[in-house]
Amino acid sequence: MINKFVKGKTAVFIDASNIYFSEKTLGWRIDFKKLLEYFKKNTNLSRIAFYSAINPENEKERKFHDLLEIIGYVVRHRKIKFIKDKTEGIHGGHHKGNIDVDLTIDAVHFRDEYDSFVLLSGDSDFESLIKYLKAFSKRCVVMSTKGHVSIDLVRQAKFLDFKKIRAEIERK
Repeated sequence: MINKFVKGKTAVFIDASNIYFSEKTLGWRIDFKKLLEYFKKNTNLSRIAFYSAINPENEKERKFHDLLEIIGYVVRHRKIKFIKDKTEGIHGGHHKGNIDVDLTIDAVHFRDEYDSFVLLSGDSDFESLIKYLKAFSKRCVVMSTKGHVSIDLVRQAKFLDFKKIRAEIERK
């Protein structure tokens, strides 16, 4: 299905946080080995990169990131930070590990190494990046699911819903 939208060398950039919330809505999980195979089979894959926040004390997360690197992903992560919020009481706050800027910088930095840009995210913050890449004649595809993809992204790029490729990428 994606081969209808891409041409030439293809680079895939994965916003892990956004995918996590898409999986919750979908009710099934993505198998990242199968996802890699999907792109290898259906595109001329030049780069696949996974951007994520990580809790360095969480061994399961570290092992997952290590596995992704072993099978061929470029893995970029930032340590999760705790942001205090006084409105939440004495111990209130939330965890944050924003890595969107790193993804954007890499997409711009490596733009001469690909013809098609595939973004696995629905975050509207990436609209400017897609507009920028289109100015350099890049084909742009957004992969996400309804309810987790900004209309701004759908207007700027081809949209492929994970549901359409479930049989090829679902973790069993």
